[in-house]
Amino acid sequence: QVQLVESGGALVQAGDSLRLSCVASGRTFSTYAMGWFRQAPGKEREGVARISTSGSITYYRDSVKGRFTISRDNAKNTVFLQMNSLKPEDTAVYYCAADGPPYSTPWSAVRLYEYWGQGTQVTVSS
Repeated sequence: QVQLVESGGALVQAGDSLRLSCVASGRTFSTYAMGWFRQAPGKEREGVARISTSGSITYYRDSVKGRFTISRDNAKNTVFLQMNSLKPEDTAVYYCAADGPPYSTPWSAVRLYEYWGQGTQVTVSS
């Protein structure tokens, strides 16, 4: 069992930066690939980024490439999402999620992830 708790969401202006954090419980954090997803009102949940167990492999949705960076600290059971040059269209509730073995594709499929946090709101004003 893994419990995930996100933090760091806020109301910011376009062009600002935010760093989201997600702390996981349990001693098996390093065996989970981690993902960040987001869901805007009236829209489906979509994958934002994913990081492998070691942190050596990352994936991003096209619209955030070059602006967002996912990273992890296995010693602290934490995954981060650094978001720069935020845009109003980035407004959503952001969730972190854990995908245990066996790992599959596509990385952005919601169904792959067994555990989810409660979400943190990010609002970007224009």
